[in-house]
Amino acid sequence: MHVRYSYLSEQFKNCDDLFEKIKKFVPTGDFTLGKPLEEFEKKFARLIGTKYAVGVNSGTDAIKLSLKALNISRGDEIITAANTFVATVGAICEIGAKPVFVDCDDTFCIDTKLIEKKITKKTKAIVPVHFTGYMTNMVALKKIAKKYKLPIIEDACQSIVGAYNNKLAGTWGVTGTFSLHPLKNLNIWSDGGIITTSNKKIFEKLKLLRNHGLIDRDNVKILGYNSRLDTIQAIVGNWLIPKTNQIANQRIKNAKYYDNALSKIDEITIPPRIKNNKIVYHLYIVFAKKRDKLLKYCLSKGIEAKIHYPIPIYRQRALSKLKHRIGDFPVTDRHAKSIISFPCDQHLKKNQMDYVIKTVKNFYEKK
Repeated sequence: MHVRYSYLSEQFKNCDDLFEKIKKFVPTGDFTLGKPLEEFEKKFARLIGTKYAVGVNSGTDAIKLSLKALNISRGDEIITAANTFVATVGAICEIGAKPVFVDCDDTFCIDTKLIEKKITKKTKAIVPVHFTGYMTNMVALKKIAKKYKLPIIEDACQSIVGAYNNKLAGTWGVTGTFSLHPLKNLNIWSDGGIITTSNKKIFEKLKLLRNHGLIDRDNVKILGYNSRLDTIQAIVGNWLIPKTNQIANQRIKNAKYYDNALSKIDEITIPPRIKNNKIVYHLYIVFAKKRDKLLKYCLSKGIEAKIHYPIPIYRQRALSKLKHRIGDFPVTDRHAKSIISFPCDQHLKKNQMDYVIKTVKNFYEKK
């Protein structure tokens, strides 16, 4: 049996009505900052529970523009997680700021107990990463942020409709940043991103920053970027956004099914499932003994398992100037050696999940 990782051919298999919407839209020529984008932004803000949302061209730019909106600049320090994807760090570095890493815990999110000792006079913001669909301990983080008067920019790219204490990702910080990349839980047909906020001044500045700083066609108020979410992609977003909670709920259901079965295998450890944390499982990750051999075995059996990520960002050549060494972030290092991701999307069939479970079980029984 083949258990694929990408589900896009299934997600957009029956979308004739979407093609009709696009067909009707094309003659309008309203391709840049058009009406469907305004509709999508309002729907997204309503979904998350903020006053405003601003569509941009990627999740990376959602973080970058949020930093710029807070006047973060060269030499400033931004605290973030040591196990994140490169996009988080790239956004920080692109504006000349310095990422200051903090280790994660076994929820894959930044360990809030380790943050305060990393705060210096140069620290200007905290960017927690709600990695894999978990939520950072935002109650603890908000206390720290308030104590040191630091803004929070949530990297919620992997955690749309995830929640902590029933409060959704993207509503805790000054801004929430989301990715609409094709493999995200709410996706479009290209790169795309969106920023949530309830701060009107930040909202107005973000709208300028994403469109060259233009007030209108002839007047430039500030220097900005070309970072608009394409209107055609917003049509795709409008088509899919009503299904967002359904998608999350199915992923949660699939994860529970995996958990119940895989937890019975001694060599597999399920990450902590915290009661006040609504995990939306952009990634379904477990800890596995003999991980590399298990991965190779799964691939040989047609299961597209993956590792997120085998080389932590702090150890990548591109960040060698930070002079970190192996062991600086021990939990991140342990994860890199022991985690494995299995397909968990909303389109998986029960027999496919059963095959994954059986394959993992067979691997350990043979060893």
